[in-house]
Amino acid sequence: MSDAPPPPEPPVDPVEPVPPVASQEGPVEPVEPVAPVEPVAPVASPGPRDRPSIARGIALGLMAFVATFILLAGLASLIGRSGGAGPVVGASSSAGSTGAIGVPSTSVPSGDIASAAPSPSAVRPSPSAGASGDPVLVGAGDIADCGLTDDTATAELLDTIGGTVFTAGDNAYPDGTADQFRDCYAPTWGRHLARTRPAAGNHDWVTKDLAGYLGYFGAAAAPAGTSWYGYDLGAWHVIVLDSDCAAVGGCESESAQGRWLAADLATSTARCTLAIWHHPRFSSGEHGNDTSVAPFWRALHDAGADLIVNGHDHDYERFAPQDPDGREDVARGIRELVVGTGGAALRTFPKVVANSQLRVAAYHGVIQLVLHPTSYEWRFITTSGDFSDSGNGSCH
Repeated sequence: MSDAPPPPEPPVDPVEPVPPVASQEGPVEPVEPVAPVEPVAPVASPGPRDRPSIARGIALGLMAFVATFILLAGLASLIGRSGGAGPVVGASSSAGSTGAIGVPSTSVPSGDIASAAPSPSAVRPSPSAGASGDPVLVGAGDIADCGLTDDTATAELLDTIGGTVFTAGDNAYPDGTADQFRDCYAPTWGRHLARTRPAAGNHDWVTKDLAGYLGYFGAAAAPAGTSWYGYDLGAWHVIVLDSDCAAVGGCESESAQGRWLAADLATSTARCTLAIWHHPRFSSGEHGNDTSVAPFWRALHDAGADLIVNGHDHDYERFAPQDPDGREDVARGIRELVVGTGGAALRTFPKVVANSQLRVAAYHGVIQLVLHPTSYEWRFITTSGDFSDSGNGSCH
């Protein structure tokens, strides 16, 4: 085989050049550069000084929530009414029960005005009370006990009220001894001794012959040699009686005290008359009604007396005007106020009696009476300032 030359390669077609891409008509506008994105600042965590304020805010919020809850629960427990005999405020927590606060019923007699309501704050009475020039009589019963401090608080109320101070018995617990008057009564209510007109109670009589009571108050307690007496205060005649009937020879009309009462009422020319003694004829409190003082009531009602103030039951209770038999008597009835709230431990109301308009066993306090020539005003003032009862009445 001869070496023959390889056949020639076929010719390659020439590649046509790609036409250039036509540009936009006119000059090309330059593209603005994109501004750089600023980095986001990290959220700062609370510093040491910020943490207390945040914690404090959380704590305050929790406290506000808890306080609101307690307030609502308390209001819910207070809402209620007593059964048809006027409003009641229950005993203090030390007595183990609670009650309702209400506005007095419309059974207040025509011509007399009364109101009772919780007070929004502890407002102390002004010493200018009775600034009209009409006399003020202020006080309570069941007062000083060295084992308690509520008589200190009621004495501080007296510090703010001018006028004459009265007591409605059981001045020094438990036995009315000279030591108990010195150690318990004197440091509190005793600073008003010079303006006090006292009445005796059963605890004062525990000491033989009323010796502690008479020894402390002196002539003010027995100006005529007996534990009952009378005096004039402005246009009013005030009678102080001793309701420890067995100790004084009886309370009947024929007893020495009964005869004195009849004679005193007969000789008085005052249009308005007020009587003060310890044991109430009518009471919804622990001791209840006391019939032994019914002769006092009959003599006073027959003479047209207007107001009676008692103690003995450790509570505050206001009655509608009534007659000696306990029947409501708008025209000639006597209004009774039980004010055994001077400092002794408070008690409950076992049984509501007729004509009781308001009952309070939750507060210590005093009753302030402004004695006008033909009328009177009363105001029950509590040591806490959380409750008050006030009103007015006309003399017969």
